Amino acid sequence: MGALLELDGVSASYGSLCVLSNIHLQAASGSMTAIIGANGAGKTTTLRAVSGMVKTQGRISFDGSRIDGLAVEKVAQRGIAHVPEGRGTLNNLTVDENLRLGAHQLTKRATLSHEMDKIFGYFPRLRERLRQPAGTLSGGEQQMLAISRALISKPRLLMLDEPSFGLAPVIVKSIFAVMKAIQQHEQMTILLVEQNVDLVFEAADYCYVMETGSVALQGTAAELRQDESVRRFYLGT
Repeated sequence: MGALLELDGVSASYGSLCVLSNIHLQAASGSMTAIIGANGAGKTTTLRAVSGMVKTQGRISFDGSRIDGLAVEKVAQRGIAHVPEGRGTLNNLTVDENLRLGAHQLTKRATLSHEMDKIFGYFPRLRERLRQPAGTLSGGEQQMLAISRALISKPRLLMLDEPSFGLAPVIVKSIFAVMKAIQQHEQMTILLVEQNVDLVFEAADYCYVMETGSVALQGTAAELRQDESVRRFYLGT
């Protein structure tokens, strides 16, 4: 599989604070690629850099074309959907209204209906909550909605920032199972930032370990699971 997303020598700062330093990272087409690391390592900023939410130096390419320097909405129009930490659902709007906002780039009613049905196949609970304000949903349901709102735009790359945050383990496992199914059935490319390393190693194809704004280690999930330093620091074994 070729790389759909490539970061080549990417650096980023917030004011005088350097957060990313010379990052090299790829996400192969149709794969699930994960970024792990301690808080403050630069994981979230990496996703923001791809989305155009932070100024960067270096090259960011998507499907062979540079996207660094593009406005956030232009990046989204290329087919990149970003689900931030905290989910970002509009609490005063219903589930249906949130999904329709996510689908604003779809031009045909029949396409919207088809994508809605596909979403409810993955997350049937959302169909039951369709007329319910998003703010009254459980945390797990809000995460399902956030992912669905991104998916309904039919992205080529789905970026997820800490999808397990604040959720019960049984809900997290369910959401990860759906994400893996989406990757496999839709040939969706997923770039995932996640603290739950056990789940990452079960679901991801390739992983990057970040430390203080740089890539410290990389390899397949199977390779990193066997790495002594990774096992000691992240798995406690």
